[in-house]
Amino acid sequence: MPTDTTSPRAPSGSRSLEHPAREDIRIAEVLHALADPMRLRIVRALAAAEGELNCADIELPVSKSTCTHHFRVLREHGVIQQLYRGTAKMNGLRRADLDELFPGLIDGVLRGAELQARRLGEE
Repeated sequence: MPTDTTSPRAPSGSRSLEHPAREDIRIAEVLHALADPMRLRIVRALAAAEGELNCADIELPVSKSTCTHHFRVLREHGVIQQLYRGTAKMNGLRRADLDELFPGLIDGVLRGAELQARRLGEE
């Protein structure tokens, strides 16, 4: 069942986004979300930031609507959480949930992505 992410500090009527509850996150969906290079790039940026980032803080070489699609896929598959803070949509990696459900998965994916980027001269 999706969960609502309205902050307790949010004024009534503020926008909220649905996220899957921890128990509803499935490995196949997480792997699907991580399989796309743009989405993996987002996850790497969020992991490196160790906190929330605004959508605009993560540069992607795609249109704004395509960026929106990638963030939505990551959110709907339980990889990230998105919260509105004023007019900004803030993003954070659901690291604790993913580590609890799939120990070592995110660390392994991030390490593999780093090694690949080095090998291909992308860093």
